[in-house]
Order: sequence, then structure tokens, then C-alpha cells
Amino acid sequence: MATTPDMTALRTRAEQLRKELDYHARLYYVEDAPVISDYEYDKLYYELVHLEEDYPELDDPASPTHRVGGKALDKFEKVTHTARMDSLSDVFSYDELSDFVHRVHEILPDAPFSVEPKIDGLSVSLRYVGGVLTQGATRGDGITGEDVTSNIKTIFDIPLTLPEPLDLTVRGEVYMPRAVFDRLNAKRESEGTALLANPRNAAAGSLRQLDPNITAQRALSIFVFNFQEGDLYLDGHAPETHTETLNRLSDLGFTTLQETTVCASHADIVAHIESLGARRDDLADDIDGVVIKLDRLADRIRMGEGTNTPKWAVAYKFPPEQKITRLESVTVAVGRTGVLTPTANLAPVRLAGTTVSRATLHNLDFIRERDIHLGDYVTVQKAGDIIPEVVCAHPEKRDGTEIPFEMPTVCPSCGEPVFREEGEAAVRCTNAACPAQLSRGIEHFASKDAMDIDGLGPQIVEALIRADLIRDPADLYTLKAEQVANLERMGEKSAQNLIAAIEKSKSAGLERLLFALGIRNIGAVAAAALAARFGTLEAAMEATVEELCAIPDFGEITALCVVNYFSHEQNRALCRRLADAGLVTVSTAAPTSDRYAGKTFVLTGTLPTLTRDEASALIKAQGGKVSGSVSKKTDYVVAGEAAGSKLTKATELGVTIIDEATLLEMLK
Repeated sequence: MATTPDMTALRTRAEQLRKELDYHARLYYVEDAPVISDYEYDKLYYELVHLEEDYPELDDPASPTHRVGGKALDKFEKVTHTARMDSLSDVFSYDELSDFVHRVHEILPDAPFSVEPKIDGLSVSLRYVGGVLTQGATRGDGITGEDVTSNIKTIFDIPLTLPEPLDLTVRGEVYMPRAVFDRLNAKRESEGTALLANPRNAAAGSLRQLDPNITAQRALSIFVFNFQEGDLYLDGHAPETHTETLNRLSDLGFTTLQETTVCASHADIVAHIESLGARRDDLADDIDGVVIKLDRLADRIRMGEGTNTPKWAVAYKFPPEQKITRLESVTVAVGRTGVLTPTANLAPVRLAGTTVSRATLHNLDFIRERDIHLGDYVTVQKAGDIIPEVVCAHPEKRDGTEIPFEMPTVCPSCGEPVFREEGEAAVRCTNAACPAQLSRGIEHFASKDAMDIDGLGPQIVEALIRADLIRDPADLYTLKAEQVANLERMGEKSAQNLIAAIEKSKSAGLERLLFALGIRNIGAVAAAALAARFGTLEAAMEATVEELCAIPDFGEITALCVVNYFSHEQNRALCRRLADAGLVTVSTAAPTSDRYAGKTFVLTGTLPTLTRDEASALIKAQGGKVSGSVSKKTDYVVAGEAAGSKLTKATELGVTIIDEATLLEMLK
């Protein structure tokens, strides 16, 4: 006869296991001071897993077993923040910082400031009810974000339960520690996959994975710096300063920044910024600036809020970090349009969050203007904190072994002669059948903004070319799953997925197809304008220079590039084969109304719920035009999270700035 389990004892054991696991997880992940082995931790963990599986009534949403895994989502649900999550105004010089301090002290003489490093990540809110984590959401546009609760729970820095049954919402910044980022990129490099650009992009992409299992593998961290609403104490007492807030948050189990300092004057703030800047390479996490905000919470209320940013805080952004290293050699690569691009191979140097060993040299004119020699010591920086570039050479450091760089006279890929058109900086390969051009061209054809063929990365493209399965993009649509399955690192399932993605791409539409063809000077925006004007691929192929020049923002050079492309029989034959393969060759972006005809929109930053393509399609459907740059002719700038220079320029020009919610309201 089976013995009835003692549920009281089992429940007590489950609660004990959860407390032990939370304690040891914090020691391991947060304090880096474990006191038990991984084996001992795993024994406790799987004992709890089996208890919850055998007795579902013992399961708890705040159990450590819910930190890892879970069902992948189809999409993120929208979340409307009960307390607005504003971003900070940026200042880029000590003079601008002085202006901010002066404005504050005019109203609040001698008010102290809290100064702390700016770890660039993704801002989130965490909601607790009765001391239990119930929701994690991204900032989005400050009003509406995305529910990422399943992913948030995979971050061990975040307590699933608080030591007190409080109802509150706190704000923090999710980021990827430098060591984790380096390990992740090293793994990706060994697997032959594309490297992540920087820790901020890596953190944002990891937190917004639809599959929480992927997020769990990324080992994200968080620091919490503010409470949005609710009482931090059961008796209703609230902290009076930012420093007290951080202390209380720490008492509740949240990870907070330890580098916070209170400064009384502009001079003190600058001194602390200089100190942090000098120690950037020695810090555990990459920082891109310093946050300066009023320490007393009552002072913040007196200063008030601006339209999109608080008046009581700014973020001082460090200028682009520069380092001096040695230019060891130059590699010349051939792009999809035949352009030869020189890349500097450098002695590795740590720069803006990553170890840099390669940097763009753009073209021969760029090298000549900066008098760059092979073997030179050069200054490098990251353009936009992403793309490494050589800024200048240091001739004074030469020892006589350096030599001028010369562009090759034949293509490094196919050996055919290269040429340089008069008035152009680019040197090009003359061989239309150049293998490098084929590879890059097909990669471009399959890219996200073109035909968006998921799974067709550089390695698969190279493998298909080596196997003589493709010689142009049209060959993709004749591939069979069994052919692909025989390639190295491919299996039956991967092959079926790739063939399905290729089939799906047939419905991408004329706009994407024209961009995918790789016509010189035709980007995504120009391709959409071309499709909207002519409606079909056949009509675009027969367009004259005069007709093309009539398209807004199309100049004679762009028009000539289109006419020249379609004048070659091999390109026309490719288009016919693509049409015969069943690709949609008509425009899918015909406006459904002319409500915003003549109005120009610019998209910048990450929108909370829409992709760039989705937002563009909605605007174009009502007659609006989407541009890639801000000018006096711009009517609206749609700004999302991490909006950059376009937002700054829009503010300077007085262009109307709206968020996604306003855009959707306008387009109803």
C-alpha cells in the first residue's frame, strides 16, 4: 500500500531548497565568491526540479528553476509603463556640463550631485507584488515597452523574491559584463559566426530573444538605480537622497553601482570624470560616459521634467576612445560591386569594449591623405563606437623600415586587372565573374534588408559556391534539400529550413528585390522609390535616364547606375530567371491613401514594437516618404530607444519629433 506523502514536509523542503539556491546563486553570480562546488549546487537544483515535477502543487513562479528555460514566444506583448521612463540628455564637453550645473545652481544653490559611471545597456523596469517579481519590461519609448519577464528571470542578479512583501517598481540597466562579452565573441569566432559589435548591442539583442533559453546562455547582468513607484519601506518611509535609495535597494537584494560619488561643484564633477576616464580599461565593465544627477530627491522634484528628459540629470559622454598601435599589414578585399577595400591588420588593442586587430582604411585616397605607411604606428578609434577606423599615422615614430602602401594592379580574388574611374576614389575589379563578387553579391541578396533568407550566411554561401551549386542568385531557387544536406556542417533539418527560407523569400516584393540585385548607388530607400514609381520589374528595366531623374532624390548618377545595370544582357537574363522562379516582381507598397503625401519621415533608434521595415511600410501605405537622413525638408522624426545623431540634428533644425505611439495614432 502506497504511503501518502507528507505534503507539509515536502513544502518545507522545497522552500528550504529555494532559499539555499538563491543564496548560493548570489554568491556565485553576483559576489563571485562561491562556497560550494558546481556539483553540490546541481544536486540541490535537481532535487528541487524533481520535487516540483512530481508535486506540481509545490511549484512557485519565483522558484530558481524558472530562471532558465521556458517556451519560446511568438512575439513580445506591449507594456504601458505606469511611471514614465525618460532618457537622459547628453553633454559632450565640460562647457556643456558647466552650463547644466549652472542652471541647477541658479535655482538650487549648492545642491549636491550624485556622479556614477554610465554602463551602456538596456533600461528595464521590474515590478514586484507582495515582494514577488511579476513583470520585467524594456523602456521602449518611455511610455510603452515590451514584456520580457521570461528573459528577465534568467538574470541571476535579479531577485525573484524580496526579503519583504513590498509592492514596488524599480528601474535598472541590463548589460553584458566585459568578460562575458569576450567569452561570447571568442566562442562565436571559433564557430565561424559573426562577432558582436559591442557589449551594449550584445545585451540588447540577448534580452530581446524570443527564446529565453538563448537569453539564459548570455549571462547578462543588471544594476538597479531607482524606484519608479511604491514604498520601499512597509512603514511608508521613503529615502531622501539617491545615496539612501541605493543603500535601500541593496538591502532588498538588488545589485547597485559601487562607484557612486557625491560632488558639490563643477570642478569636483570634472575631477571624478577624469578619474573614471583614466581607469576605464581597469574597470570590470565597459562604460561610455558618466551620469550626473541631483542627489536629493526633493531637489529633483523642484527642477522638474522636460518634454522627454529630466532637467535634474545629464549624461556626460566620453569622446571616442583612441589608442595608438602598430599597422602590421594591409589586406585588400573585393566587395560585391567589385570595389577593392583595404583593411589594416593591427597589433591587437583594447578599444571601446572590444579587442581590435583590424580597422578600415576606406580607399587609396584615404591612405594617401593621412600618409599611412606599412609598419607605421597609427591612432585608431571606433566610428560610432562600432566600426574601427584608422585616424592618423605617427611619422615621428618611424625607424626607416616603413614603406608606402600600393593598391594591387590585379584583383586579389580572380587575378584580372583592376581600374579606377576618373573622379572616383574606388578601385574596381573588371571581371564580372569574379568569385569574390559572386560570394558578396549573394550574401547581399540574402541579407535582412534584401530578400531576408534566414540561414544563408557567408559560410553556407561559400560552401554552395565551392560545390558549384550556385553561380548567381537565381540558382538559389533551383536548390534541392538533398543537395544542401550534403554540405559540410549541414544536416537534413538545416537543409530543409534553408530551402523553406528561400521559398519564403519569393514573396518579398519588388522593393526588396531591386535592393537585393546590388545595383550601384541603389540602397533600400532608393529601391523602394524605384518600385513605387514603376510598379513592376519589367517597367524598371526599361526606364530611361529622364524618367529615373524625375523620381524625388534621384540624381543623374543614380539614374545612370540603374540604366547601366539593366543594359547588360547577363543582368537582364538574371531578372528573367528570378521572375520565372516565381519571385514577386510587382510593388507591394502601393499607398492605400494619400493622407501623408508629400510628408517626409525619418526613423531613428529602436522602436518598442515595430521594426524599421514595419514602420516604413505603414508610413508609405498612407503616402508618406521615409528618408535615411534629417534635413530642413524633414517633417517628422520618429525616435525610439538609443536614438543618436539624427535626433540631435532634428532638435537643432526644429523638426517635429514623435515617438512610436504618436506615429501609430497618426496612422490610424
